Amino acid sequence: MSDMKAQDLRRSDDRVRSNPVAVVTGSSAGVGRATAIEFGRRGYDVALLARGGEGLEGARRDVEAVGGEVLVIPVDTADCAGMFAAADAILARWRRIDVWVNNAMATVVGPVDRIPASEYKRVTEVTYLGVIHGTLAALRHMRARNKGTIVQIGSALAYRSIPLQSAYCGAKAAIRGFTDSLRTELLHDHSAIRLTMVQLPGVNTPQFDWSRTHEKYHHQPVGACYEPEVVARSIVDAAEEGPRELWVGTPAIMAILGNMVAPGLLDKYLAKTAYDQQLSSKPVRPDDPDILFEPARKDHGVRGRFSSRAKTRLIDADPAHLHAGLALAAVGLTAALFLFGARSVGRRLERAA
Repeated sequence: MSDMKAQDLRRSDDRVRSNPVAVVTGSSAGVGRATAIEFGRRGYDVALLARGGEGLEGARRDVEAVGGEVLVIPVDTADCAGMFAAADAILARWRRIDVWVNNAMATVVGPVDRIPASEYKRVTEVTYLGVIHGTLAALRHMRARNKGTIVQIGSALAYRSIPLQSAYCGAKAAIRGFTDSLRTELLHDHSAIRLTMVQLPGVNTPQFDWSRTHEKYHHQPVGACYEPEVVARSIVDAAEEGPRELWVGTPAIMAILGNMVAPGLLDKYLAKTAYDQQLSSKPVRPDDPDILFEPARKDHGVRGRFSSRAKTRLIDADPAHLHAGLALAAVGLTAALFLFGARSVGRRLERAA
């Protein structure tokens, strides 16, 4: 085939394949998988990046079932070279990357001095450095087109840390710092690439049963939690609309605002209540899955075991549009929670006496 004919075919293929392309890391289960499905439902071609082979194949089936074309790439986000190779493979397949969602995460539950340095290192490599690796891989190709959106999946814990989650809270706070720095550089360069961070609440995902823990009981979402599918809709909305940040769910909104106005009060409240609130009644057993260093050996699906209390509707907020009244409401709620927690602790002490 002549070079001219090959070029004509490529141009023809470009006209035929006009679907936008989304990349989602950590897409074998939970929020990442639900997000990939939502992209597929909205007409995107979707690249699935994760470690677990069974989960990736399950995600492939789910995205194809809603009409999306899929490219599966087994990769650890801690592997920088692997992430760059994944981006190259996506370009070779579809010749574009419109949205890149950095979602992969790992966590360890336990007090600071019971978590080995090696586990802090691993959580940091996956949750924080994985975002950097994904962002660099996306930027390398988006810069050439001066077009695209990068979405960092954050957490209310990027603003308000809690006990027993120091490795995860530290990584999410680091993502926020990195993202804010990159945003200023893109503005300096007059780049059209969009950068947004989505701060999530507790979500009913399988991670509560497979995360490394140093406690006797598996952890659980604190307070109200949400099904992954409803959270995924907010993430894809953010990818399409490009706000600076999006705060998802009432608990995340109130925690972030409350920490802005009364961080010391929240310190005391969380010290009194957050240990018990995070630990479920499910005991940890020696044969429970643990995916900190190894991928999951089976397909865990989208949802975790908290569907009986997980919400299927939520509100989200672009903080640029929040009003002062909401901040005042957060102060009032924070004060009420603190007083309730203090009284509960007082009653427990009275019973103990």
